Amino acid sequence: MPYARQDIIKVIVGQRRVGKSYLLYQLMDRLADLDPDGQQITINKELHEFADLRRAEDLLAHVAKHRRPDRRLTLFIDELQDIEGFENALRSLQAEGGIDIYVTGSNAKLLSGELATYLSGRYVEIKVYGLSYGEFLTFHGRERGRESLNSYLKFGGLPYLRHLPLEDAVVFDYLRNITDAILLKDIVARYDIRNVSFLQRLAAFLADNVGSLVTARKISAYLKSQNIKVSHNLVIDYLTYLANALLVLRARRCDISGKKLFEIGEKYYFEDLGIRHALAGFRLTDIHKVLENVVYMHLRAAGYDVTVGQIGKKEVDFVCDKGGERLYLQVAYMIADDKTRDREFGNLLAIPDNFPKQVVTLDNVAGGTYRGIAHTYLEDFLLSVDKI
Repeated sequence: MPYARQDIIKVIVGQRRVGKSYLLYQLMDRLADLDPDGQQITINKELHEFADLRRAEDLLAHVAKHRRPDRRLTLFIDELQDIEGFENALRSLQAEGGIDIYVTGSNAKLLSGELATYLSGRYVEIKVYGLSYGEFLTFHGRERGRESLNSYLKFGGLPYLRHLPLEDAVVFDYLRNITDAILLKDIVARYDIRNVSFLQRLAAFLADNVGSLVTARKISAYLKSQNIKVSHNLVIDYLTYLANALLVLRARRCDISGKKLFEIGEKYYFEDLGIRHALAGFRLTDIHKVLENVVYMHLRAAGYDVTVGQIGKKEVDFVCDKGGERLYLQVAYMIADDKTRDREFGNLLAIPDNFPKQVVTLDNVAGGTYRGIAHTYLEDFLLSVDKI
């Protein structure tokens, strides 16, 4: 709302089915109340009635045809990336002035290249994620507790789940359909993918290797062991497509001491845990991967830039930066013995600076500190959006 009625294009970006369209509907209602004499034009590329709006020229012609010059126009475009050359249309509409523009997209590179350069300082990107754990409790009318936490870790945070019984067969059937839509519509159709089978195998590979260091060479070697020959460069391209479609987020590695990024090796986390499980299955043996994923996404949604830390031969799960402040985090299933405690807390104790440090676990008895490092129960951490 701070950008409403401003000469700034509002770009709402997020994975399919995280609720971008409903945010637009809420904005429409709010802005209609604020300006009852204004005009609103809404274009939803998911609807058949707008199927003919394929190119920038079609979009401009549609707006010109329906625009009333005697009223202030507010323009809403849902799934903008489905319009070829939308950059030119937005640039033209923005240059006209007097139009309040709101758009959504399901592609991380929606505003890259020429448009970003031309509109530098004239647009704001608003990222939308699935439900946080606190929002999940609100949507489903639940109280906090282990049963609710387990449901969140298992089914994820897509908002529509509130309309479904939280049962494996029902939820995962829905999530598999969403996954297919992301792979086939946002990647295969957009990038004219020929090797669909490889794309699906790659997505499944990332789902099974959440929290593990991944390189294109490692993936190529794995595929070769499965008698699948794919070039190193093609693996890099397909990884980029999956990240652009917001199916996964890439966490790069950094050297904490030298404060530099490593060029080789990165980790991938899924924007939605339910989708990850739809690809790889939900197994208790994967609990450490699940915990890392949910903590990573919580940090990203809270506005942190997150990298994987390296200090000597020790790894720090997450180095989190925001507004000049830094937080170091380790994630573990349980602190079951002294060896585990020494490893998880020891990695943080090896860091020479005084920024805050935390170990997050699924221990119900978590709390307090160990040698000055906080030990936090996962549920408490996930309900601490403004207190991290």
